[in-house]
Amino acid sequence: MDFLETIIHEKKQEVQAMPLEKVQPLRKTDSFYQQVKAHPEKMHIIGEVKRASPSKGAINLAVNVIEQAQAYEQAGVTAISVLTDEVFFKGSIEDLRTVASQVAISVLCKDFIIDDKQLIRARNAGATMVLLIVSALSKQKLAELYTKAVALELEVLVEVHDEQELAIAEGLSAQLIGVNNRNLKTFDVSIEVSQQLGKKQTRDAVYISESGFSTGQQVALVKENYQVVLVGEGLMRENDPKAKVKELQVLR
Repeated sequence: MDFLETIIHEKKQEVQAMPLEKVQPLRKTDSFYQQVKAHPEKMHIIGEVKRASPSKGAINLAVNVIEQAQAYEQAGVTAISVLTDEVFFKGSIEDLRTVASQVAISVLCKDFIIDDKQLIRARNAGATMVLLIVSALSKQKLAELYTKAVALELEVLVEVHDEQELAIAEGLSAQLIGVNNRNLKTFDVSIEVSQQLGKKQTRDAVYISESGFSTGQQVALVKENYQVVLVGEGLMRENDPKAKVKELQVLR
């Protein structure tokens, strides 16, 4: 099995054992989509709290998630992404709950979501955004989860990696479309993925380029067709994440 198949196999087992939570009140924040649309002059940053990954192993296992998240917020990121996968990324739903309780901005639940139970759990923990990965779901399941997430008043980041998946995301009328520069089957990364798909965009969505960014020069490569970059490892390895966020906020 490739990386993605291995992860999804594990998620199916997790979801079976996961309780169905009662829906709690939504944490109130400004709309991420509206924030980005209101300020088109700069690249927006989603700063990620990421302890580890399947390909790189440990990145920053002992990170103080409150300090990391507050540094991101003080530096002016538009949202914070929190890995909640325990087995492969060493995150947790508690990391998300902790971050959401300490910041005022949008928080994205970054996980491999395959079931309604995960959406409700994310919302209850304080997420205002959730990730749905096209390559991890059938078209029918993607549409079902998208509809459910919207009904839960969550903003949905629909993630793609190729032209066919981009067409599926645009067909959903998704407001937030993420192009992952990382191939989830091999975990290889190339910013060229975003550059190529940037030419194929057809909608007035917010387009987000994800993975592979560690310098402002790299961000500048995608600023023409993307309004946002998501940065995890490039910030988690920094001694001064605030300064790095400032560097990445290139003018568009």
